[in-house]
Amino acid sequence: MAYNTRDKLEWMLIFMTEFGKRFGLSLKQAFNYLSRYQAIAFMDDHYDYVHTQSFASMVNDMAEYCHKNGGALV
Repeated sequence: MAYNTRDKLEWMLIFMTEFGKRFGLSLKQAFNYLSRYQAIAFMDDHYDYVHTQSFASMVNDMAEYCHKNGGALV
């Protein structure tokens, strides 16, 4: 299923904001961290699944995903 780019971007922006709140990061820092440890690409590739989950669940899942890829936040 093809998703509207605007909807994907809005969801990603809200997600990054929630991720930043959880770990005390600015939006830019959250984006840089998630990008560095491939979470942005993962969420883009699997948007059909991730956007159906709660933000709290996805923050935990993406923190773990980044940690497995070398990130320090857990």
